[in-house]
Order: sequence, then C-alpha cells, then structure tokens
Amino acid sequence: MEIRRTFDVLDHAMKTYPRTDALASKVDGQWVTWSTDEYVRIANQISYGLLSLGLKKGDKIVSASNNRPEWNFLDMGMMQIGVVHVPIYPTLSEDETAYILEHSDARLALASDSALYRKFSKIKTPNIENIYTFNEVDGANNWKEIAELGEKNEKLWSDKLPGIKASIEPTDLFTIIYTSGTTGVPKGVMLSHQNMMTNLMDALHILDLDHTARALSFLPLCHVLERIVHYGYQLQGYGLYYAENLGTIGQDLKEIKASTFVTVPRILEVMYDKILAKGKALKGIKKQIFFWAVNIGLRYEHGGANGSWYAFQHKIVDKLVFTKWREGLGGNVKMVFSGGAALQPRLARVFTAAGVLIQEGYGLTETSPVITINNKLHPDNMFGTVGLVLKSLEVKIAPDGEILMKGPSLMMGYYKNQDLTNDVIDSEGWFHTGDIGEMINGRFLKITDRKKEIFKNSGGKYIAPQSIENKIKESYFIENSMIIGENQKFTSAILSPNFRFLHDYCSKKSIHYRDNFELICRPQIIARYQQEINAINKKLAPHEQIKRFRLVVDEWTSATGELSPTLKLKRNYLHQKYAAIIKDVYSMSKNDDE
Repeated sequence: MEIRRTFDVLDHAMKTYPRTDALASKVDGQWVTWSTDEYVRIANQISYGLLSLGLKKGDKIVSASNNRPEWNFLDMGMMQIGVVHVPIYPTLSEDETAYILEHSDARLALASDSALYRKFSKIKTPNIENIYTFNEVDGANNWKEIAELGEKNEKLWSDKLPGIKASIEPTDLFTIIYTSGTTGVPKGVMLSHQNMMTNLMDALHILDLDHTARALSFLPLCHVLERIVHYGYQLQGYGLYYAENLGTIGQDLKEIKASTFVTVPRILEVMYDKILAKGKALKGIKKQIFFWAVNIGLRYEHGGANGSWYAFQHKIVDKLVFTKWREGLGGNVKMVFSGGAALQPRLARVFTAAGVLIQEGYGLTETSPVITINNKLHPDNMFGTVGLVLKSLEVKIAPDGEILMKGPSLMMGYYKNQDLTNDVIDSEGWFHTGDIGEMINGRFLKITDRKKEIFKNSGGKYIAPQSIENKIKESYFIENSMIIGENQKFTSAILSPNFRFLHDYCSKKSIHYRDNFELICRPQIIARYQQEINAINKKLAPHEQIKRFRLVVDEWTSATGELSPTLKLKRNYLHQKYAAIIKDVYSMSKNDDE
C-alpha cells in the first residue's frame, strides 16, 4: 500500500507485519506487550472518543509524557481524524510550558503523571478545556476515559472513520513541534504528513533489519528524530520496546535482545566511559589486552583500509574483548543511529570496530528531520561526517559556509510567525540551517559549527567553539565544556569535571577533600587539568589554543538549565551563570597570555 499520511504506517503494519509485541513497556518490573491488533483497536477508540468530545480536523492537543505505548495510541488516534499533535518535553519550565499551551491554541492537554498534571493545572490558559493523564492521578481525568467514550460510541463513528481518514491530505498539518533551542522562546515547527513521510521513505533503506527485530526506545518521543524512527520501526514491522529510564538502558537491551536504538552522542559517551571504567579495574595481562583492543578500535577504518596485519589483530581482540562489549549491550545490537549533536569520531570508530555499527546523521526539526545519514556499508559511511544527502533533497554550502537545504521534507513554516519563517527560508526556497559545514570528497557532509556560535577574537580570528569542545570532551577528566573569548585576545574554557572519574583518580593518588568545591580548588587538581589542556592545545591552531580555564563545581544538565532537552549547551544561560568567572578570566594580568 502507498504510505502517504503518517497514520498509513499503522494500516501497513497491520496488513504486512502483525505481531504480538508491536509495543511493549515495563509494568511493575515486567514487560507487558500490546499486539498490532490491540494497537489498531485502541487507536480507533481514541479517534472515536475525540470525535465524541467534539474535536475536529485542525484542533490541537498538547502532550507531555515519558515514552510509553499510550503515547502511540493517542498519537495515531489524533492523526486519523486530522487532530494536530503537539508533543512537548516534560522537563520544560513552567513558563515555557505555559507559552506553548497558549501559543499552540490546544484544546486538550495530556500529562503522563501527577507532577506534570500539577504543572499543567497551575497554568491558567482559557483554550485548554481539559487535562487527561496517562497514570492514574487522584482528581484527574484519565486517558482511558477517551478510549471508553470511543468504545461506547463505536457504532456512531466506525462507518465514518474511513471517510474521515480519506479526507486527510498528505499536505495537511499533522504536528507542531516546538524547538527547545538554546535562546529565545520556543518556535512551533509545522510539519505535514508529506514532510515526514517523504523523509521517512527516503531514509528507510537504513532500517534494513528483518521484521523480527526489536528496537529499544529511550530518547523522548517529542524529539523529532526518535519520532520518525518510531514510524520507521512500525513500517518495517519491528517490535518497539520502551526503556524504563536512562539508568536501565543496559539492562533493558539485554532483556529484550534489542537489534537497534537511536541515541544522542552523550549516551554513547556515557556507555564508553562505563566500558573504560571496567577496563581500568582489570589487573595484569587482562588490563593490557583490554587497552590493546581499545587502541585497535580507535584506529579502525572502513573497507579494510588498515591492511592485513591490522585485520589479524582485530580478529584476536574481537574474540577476547569486543564480544564482551556486545554482550553488555544485549549481544544482538546490529546498528545504532546517532543524531541531535556532533558525535566524536573516536566513538564511531571504536564502537563500529567492536561490531556495533554507528550511523551518524544530521538534520533539524524544520527538515522533518533527516538531511544526511551515513549508510551501513563502505564506501557510503565516513567517520567524522554526517553522511550522504538524502535522494529527494538538495544541499549546498553558502559562501559564508552555512549549510542550505531544499526539498519536500522542509517544514510548512513556524506556527503563527511568518516573519520568522521568511528569515530562514529565502525567496528561492532554500532553508538556512544555521550550521556551518563542508562537503568531503564531494559526497559526505561535515559539520564544523553553528553559525551563530562562531565568534571572532580581538585579533579578527574566527573561533569555532563546538569543534574545540568536542576535542575537550575526549578527556576522561572533563564532562562538559564551553569555549569563550569573543572580542578577547585569547581563548579560554569553562570546564565541568567528570566527577566520577575525578573521584577515582583522587582515591588512587590519596588526594583528600571535603567536597567537590574544595576538590576543584586544590593546586594539584588544577595542575592535572592543565596537563589535559596542554594535550588538547597540541591539536589546535595557535589562535584556538586555550590559554586559561576555570573548573566549576556544577554538573550541567537539562534539568538545571545548562543544557537544552537535546543536551546542547545553552550558551546564553551559561554566560549569565558564569559571568563573574568570565570577567575574572579576562580582567587578570595578561603577562602570560598576550
């Protein structure tokens, strides 16, 4: 059947790959599954229930939820009748949530739990008629009431639903996704069925596992990458399992023997750090073999480019070490898709060498989202790049280095903001991504930085902070960093330490401290970080080299405001938070730095 609207995915799954575990999640510590037939039945009940409540094509519903099968029931139920789904991050502040509830013109809101229900209830927005919850919450309406209302009125709507679905055009709006961004108020990206379905069909070749595969989901479903891959999983007949939380990913992968998952680079960094920590705890010959394997992995190249001696060594370490890495991920992971931020090439190399293929891609919410993707096989996969341009899209590099995109997956525009839409889509239809990049070998796109984040020092030299920050994060001692130095004589860095690693280091070196604040002030710790910076500086151009740095006691998270929900630096916030430190860095005597 032709896949033209997003809800066609479910009809296709029912006709081609029905399975008993179409969706699954943990309930009281046990996996509970929903069959494709149950999925279709509940989605239809939601459609009937929403129609019975008086909702119609073009109405909006906001949802804030963890990943769970109920999200899919509501999502499909809305789309089948033309109701526009507006999923938002549960971690948004009350002010951001209030803005979206009002700006979206939503009639209903869905909250996953009591905390979100309380947050929504505090917000007095006249357009919200009712709030429903996924969990049972005292005093709140539950989502099951919509399904039960639909079941009660099934005879009224069942004959009408096919006609309603047929009336929905591919060019109709099906979702508004508010981009979290790192500055300003959220922007409502309007996507049509056609936007997302053409993008999905263009990229579907990367999901080339057979229909018996199981996928683990843990990135938020309001994240456009996780969402489109969800539709891809369903289209290909995969079983879709939801992780309990980020802390259970390892165990969940093992329990379900997952074949694939989508991630952001930070999750891969954490996984790699945990693997290395286990290696460091080994003794003697086992430790030597472990780090021999790591070094082999970090040198990995596609297509046997390293030669026969490397291949011989790789075969040995694969049997001795890498098999255990794969077992730690459940033993069945065939491929991993990374997006949302720049991935360190060393991570792509070492995991791919270990038999866990990392396919990095690139895109934005505004592009539905994929623009480029590294394919599975050599020569269509290149470390350090975000892959090949999808076949239906055009990409070009502007004279200033900005990446421009054009094609059918480009958004309809920003909701209720034509001026902003005109700012990013020029008169020739090119979308200005705001990212700086270059084409490698005329085929592979490489991202070098965000256009708005590149700055000049006082000598007129350009600094691209993201590329430097990625190099800094290769240090085991450093969790996160922000490069500073706009209009200054030299480059500096604010460093958030990897305290777990640092505590282990202090234990081995018998360095005593009362708390983390005292720890980062100790001269021997500052000196140790200077060694890390010195090593990083060797990889940088003279004007990029970090002349000064400051350690901060804070661990940066989206919950505390330093990172966006997609784990990007919120630079304006960080500049404000550390204004006194930054002022101090550039007001000191510059005898050693000029």
